[in-house]
Amino acid sequence: MAVALYVIAGEVSGDTHGAGMLRALRAIRPELEIHGAGGPEMRAAAGPGIRDWVEDAAVMGLWEVLKRYGWFKQRFAEMLAEVIALRPKLLVLIDYPGFNLRFAAAVKEALPQTKIVYYISPQVWAWNKGRLPKMARLLDEMLCLFPFEKPIFEGAGLKTTFVGHPLVDELEEERTLDEREEDLVALLPGSREREVARLFPVMLEAAKRLSLKRPEIRFEACGASAKLTARMREMADHAKIAVTVRDGGAHDLMQRATCGVVASGTATLEAAYFGLPYCLVYKVAWPTYLVAKAVVKIEYIGLINILAGAKVVEEFIQSEADPLHVEQSMARFLSDEAFREETREKLLATAGKLGGTGAHLRAAGAIARWV
Repeated sequence: MAVALYVIAGEVSGDTHGAGMLRALRAIRPELEIHGAGGPEMRAAAGPGIRDWVEDAAVMGLWEVLKRYGWFKQRFAEMLAEVIALRPKLLVLIDYPGFNLRFAAAVKEALPQTKIVYYISPQVWAWNKGRLPKMARLLDEMLCLFPFEKPIFEGAGLKTTFVGHPLVDELEEERTLDEREEDLVALLPGSREREVARLFPVMLEAAKRLSLKRPEIRFEACGASAKLTARMREMADHAKIAVTVRDGGAHDLMQRATCGVVASGTATLEAAYFGLPYCLVYKVAWPTYLVAKAVVKIEYIGLINILAGAKVVEEFIQSEADPLHVEQSMARFLSDEAFREETREKLLATAGKLGGTGAHLRAAGAIARWV
């Protein structure tokens, strides 16, 4: 029997969303044989056919990828050989466009009979609309998360289904009724090692500056893995600032903290959904930033600001992602209750555009129709 499904995710958020979709797919079609690459959550949902590579694969930025080009080239060749040997009916690609769109092209050439569905659409509307016609030729269906994406992809001739954002399902399961803790600040530097290396020192220095003025303020952070948690604890000790660093638990912290500072990415949507007032920080290698600045043609970098079509949260990018800006933002949230509540209301209203619960099930249903 041919393998029904091969799936690839290359980041922590993709692993989480992919696992939710795979669990829903298992409920619909329990007999499906599933292989691919993802993370521990996808492996738990789909079984040993999923290789866990996320911790090594989750590299952000052009310069960072180029430095590990040989490693990525080897993984690409291994996975392509596996797909050719397995001859799946369907290839499902989850986000991770730098790798996955190239992989789609290679599979299309080697196995033209294999259908290709993309789940969590690449944000080509931000950085390269010129790729839309190529994507329409490569892919059989796009499953998008944001309502404004559907007409963009359909305009290029690609069958597109708006399934809603899977965050709604995942976050609803973790919603608590606990009240926020006064004077607690969340430091959320992201899930990638390099991201943490760049952003956590900025957050720690900002916390240090703020604590000198307001010693009653408490700081808490969460590591996306045991390895990152240990590293973040070392960094906090070295900075000589009291920060509680927990292994996981970011969603709990987002619901307990008074305010926070959040690395650009999926966590900004999560924080918005839980109504956590925050500022956004973004910092990558300068070659990566300069390339991105040349191609990205949108006003905002934060997903919540893009979804709102307005500045809901402050964005501190590259040189502005410094301790002074972050400290000032946290201080305003802590001292200005009216501003804090206004920001919270805007975040909740914008997060409401992500769609209702059932995104995983809708995505799984669309995928099941292909197999």
